[in-house]
Amino acid sequence: MAINDNVLIKIRDRKDSLTPVERLVAEYILANKEEIPHLSIKSLAQGSKTSDASVLRFCKTMGYNGYRSFIVSISASLGSMDEDSGEQYSDIQPGDDLSTIISNIGRNNVRSIEDTLSVLDRPAVARAIKALQSSKRLMFFGIGASGLVAQDAEQKFTRINKICHAFTDGHSQLTAASLLTKEDVAIFISNSGDTVEILDSLEIAKKNGAHIVAITKYSKSELSDKADSLLSISTPEISIRSGAMGSRIAMLTIIDMLFAGVASADYQQVKKYLSKSRSIISNKRRR
Repeated sequence: MAINDNVLIKIRDRKDSLTPVERLVAEYILANKEEIPHLSIKSLAQGSKTSDASVLRFCKTMGYNGYRSFIVSISASLGSMDEDSGEQYSDIQPGDDLSTIISNIGRNNVRSIEDTLSVLDRPAVARAIKALQSSKRLMFFGIGASGLVAQDAEQKFTRINKICHAFTDGHSQLTAASLLTKEDVAIFISNSGDTVEILDSLEIAKKNGAHIVAITKYSKSELSDKADSLLSISTPEISIRSGAMGSRIAMLTIIDMLFAGVASADYQQVKKYLSKSRSIISNKRRR
């Protein structure tokens, strides 16, 4: 199982959103993982064809005060990888037999969840749950596969008597965002964090004072920059649909965490709501 705060996974996921110089440092680290704990800041700068100052800026971008604490974290991440199976994401290949497909998809989904746990900000999760608990309404925004995640969230929170709705097309999202208030929570779901329709609604929701929760990949994006509670997922760098599958599974896992957090905080009342809705559905099936 991947450790919490695995810096190697964070570097992999954030690499494409770094500055060109920082990306040189990131690429060198990812290509020479085992050597990095033994390198001085000057050696890393020389190897990545950058400078000492650039390496230090990279460390700060990744959330570290200095080079030493960064190297300690690299060592811990390598130790976690040694304990793991070592299996990486596997893409769908032409002619794969069914056994291989089943194994690869299952492993990719499990890995997406494990890697997400490595980049997920626990205080941000707690902050989001607190906002959801005290909110008047919950509005979920998502396009395409992210829209399916929004609909799953709507189904879950409706069952515990939260006023909520999922909006999955650009026009309805704009309308919903325009009616948000400071008492509401807007949950924006986008793997890239750059979906145009999502950003248009985000701008309106932000102006209206709603608490913004973002579920998006661990990377710098407009959505991640503007979130009040940023819940990051880790996604694989593979080309075919298995990558999108993994990100969807990670997003659904975040939704489950939020739902469980809200439900646990008011367990006795939530238990009554769930029992009541379950009873109604069961009675309907018997007719």
